[in-house]
Amino acid sequence: MKIIDVHARELLDSRGNPTIEVELSLDGNITGRAIVPSGASTGEHEAVELRDGDPDRFTGKGVLKAVDNVNTIINNTLINEIIDSQENLDTILINLDGSSNKKNLGANAILGVSMAYARANALYANIPLYKSFNKHFEFTMPTPMINIINGGSHANNNVDFQEFMIFPIGAKSFSHAIQICAEIFYHLKSILNQKGYSTAVGDEGGFAPNLSSNQEAIEIILEAIQRTPYQAAKEIFIALDVAASELFNNDKYLLASEDKQLSSDQMIDYLSSLVNQYPILSIEDGLDQNDWAGWKKLNASIGDKCQIVGDDLTVTNKVHLAKAIEQKSMNAILIKLNQIGTVTETIEAIELANKHNFGSIISHRSGETEDTIISDFSVSMGTGQIKTGSLSRTDRVAKYNQLLRIEEQLGSKAIFAGAKKLAIETK
Repeated sequence: MKIIDVHARELLDSRGNPTIEVELSLDGNITGRAIVPSGASTGEHEAVELRDGDPDRFTGKGVLKAVDNVNTIINNTLINEIIDSQENLDTILINLDGSSNKKNLGANAILGVSMAYARANALYANIPLYKSFNKHFEFTMPTPMINIINGGSHANNNVDFQEFMIFPIGAKSFSHAIQICAEIFYHLKSILNQKGYSTAVGDEGGFAPNLSSNQEAIEIILEAIQRTPYQAAKEIFIALDVAASELFNNDKYLLASEDKQLSSDQMIDYLSSLVNQYPILSIEDGLDQNDWAGWKKLNASIGDKCQIVGDDLTVTNKVHLAKAIEQKSMNAILIKLNQIGTVTETIEAIELANKHNFGSIISHRSGETEDTIISDFSVSMGTGQIKTGSLSRTDRVAKYNQLLRIEEQLGSKAIFAGAKKLAIETK
């Protein structure tokens, strides 16, 4: 597979911010294309997203430097090179950058090339993208965590937690899971209207009303479930993304909607009380990314009945994941391609998680695009869990639609993950 050309351009993401698209062409008139997403709530140890910093252009958020790095440095290195694997390509890119966090070329530039190659490679091999990332492809359709109330840095409201998600582990299939969640979403909108709350949506497509507390958000979701034929704690559970690093200041967790300032131990007690009171099966970033002692306590406290998911804590990085495994800080990891910057390193993080029986949740970013690669990636890697936003905003729905296509293509071979890939056992 000889690389003929690598070309990047500046496009826009779902928030109207610039991002990078890469096209990689192989000999034989084969071209793969990929668009890189961007996060708002980012971990401090994530690979570096290169921005121009020019205040006179896109308020400093332009990505022309990253584009130029692809069109010059990366293209000049790869052109006419024969690449025999994804790992081979990604190793070249990592070494070309030469830093530990991809700050020189930019993780956005590197990931764009890595993902574009993955698409071109699948086309060259004449196999669907959803079969291309994993030699041990298992036909597993993921259970979606569907974000229906947005808060935190993803919404202009007073709700502290970043995401309130419904988790349909009792569905019969992926398409049935989408149907269930869509019906709950419709009823939630009706309830919010009846209560006089806003039904405007946040960055990830969930409703973003001002509420009196984080618990009220959970209560309203449970009310919406009650209006459907489905049952909470049977077919439908709750998943939360606390994004606690955004709430942490001066050694306290500030819950503004509830006028609370909590120590690490108090935050653990608060989250534990929510799990004991409500059908919550997954909590992401329940504590600050540097509160390692707290994470260990949280996992010991409720990790037997709830997924304790690391995002900012581990940033899809196998070094940080290894530390979390050693310290028993969590039992599941959020997987984001742009946190680490290459397809190969992302796969390595998943493989390490699998080795230690951790759950792996493939995830979008708040600044998304129409690119659906994470849908194919989640099926290929058999992680069994995906979060990619709400059932509004095309950048989110596109991922679900791609999964519906894949399910149809797999036909009777499609296996819906349900609860089988969780880091905990469910009754």
